[in-house]
Amino acid sequence: MTAENSGIFALTLCHGSGNRFALIDAVRFAAVADAADKAVLARSLCSACGGLDGLLLLVRNVDGYGMRMFNPDGSEAEMCGNGIRCVARLARSYVAAERFVLHSGGRPYEVVCEAPLFGDIPTFGVEIPLRLRSSDFCGEVPEGGFVDRLLPELDDRLRFTYLNPGNPHIAAAVDAIDRGALRRLGERVTELGGLFPRGVNVSLYRVCGPQRIYVATFERGAGITASCGTAMTASSTAACLAGRCRWDEPIEVRNAGGMVRSLCRRGAEGLRTRLTGNATFEADARAAIDPRTGEATLCGAPVPRAEEIAAYDAFLRRMNETE
Repeated sequence: MTAENSGIFALTLCHGSGNRFALIDAVRFAAVADAADKAVLARSLCSACGGLDGLLLLVRNVDGYGMRMFNPDGSEAEMCGNGIRCVARLARSYVAAERFVLHSGGRPYEVVCEAPLFGDIPTFGVEIPLRLRSSDFCGEVPEGGFVDRLLPELDDRLRFTYLNPGNPHIAAAVDAIDRGALRRLGERVTELGGLFPRGVNVSLYRVCGPQRIYVATFERGAGITASCGTAMTASSTAACLAGRCRWDEPIEVRNAGGMVRSLCRRGAEGLRTRLTGNATFEADARAAIDPRTGEATLCGAPVPRAEEIAAYDAFLRRMNETE
């Protein structure tokens, strides 16, 4: 019996801007992935690997290739801006092109292999369309969108912008990031099912220079994470909508895990933001699924990719020196 159909599979520990995942090639290991309870698999792998931010699957579909992403609590996310770059790097082993499309949450996303931003670190950009309205937000939305407005059900001082870059987000500009306040906002949202029937990701962002912002996010199903790609997409776009950053010029978006660049545009086709950043593969591992519980456990210790880890650590040091 081969590993592909024995319940044993390979995985890659990876990250985009410090957002850490377990990545499974569910094209190669289709039999294992198809049979697995994805919620149980996500919960057990995120725990077994030391507390990851989610599980990523590269999948084959009728339109080509796609991504499925599961949070540490087992819930499925429609989109992950940091995760899709890692999936794009794996997809390159099947797609002989510098530019291709990955599907996630029923939507197509164009990804492109970019020139490295951070030394030799593999870098990808993803074009993310954003909606001003969706069924994930049941509040009153003016013609121009819910932009920089009070949301008294959540907070009586902060002014939020609602955007949907594939999953629902609200973002508010602040003078200083207070993670305690962010956690309270994220937990409070769960009580507002009338406004956010499927929950919402909550971000606070601070403008810290011309075309530079810092973002912190409370993610649905994960809590406060070091980084969230769609949150950085939504926050940089919100900053442009509110006049705090400029359209059509790169924005440096920093967070606890690192940095990405976004390019926010608006036109006849609506809002689109290109998110560009790293896709770092930190280690290779093998895991097995317990047929009784569906839980995955590691088969030995992961094997680090020392050069990639060192390259990203060097980038973080350079970035912190410019703070």
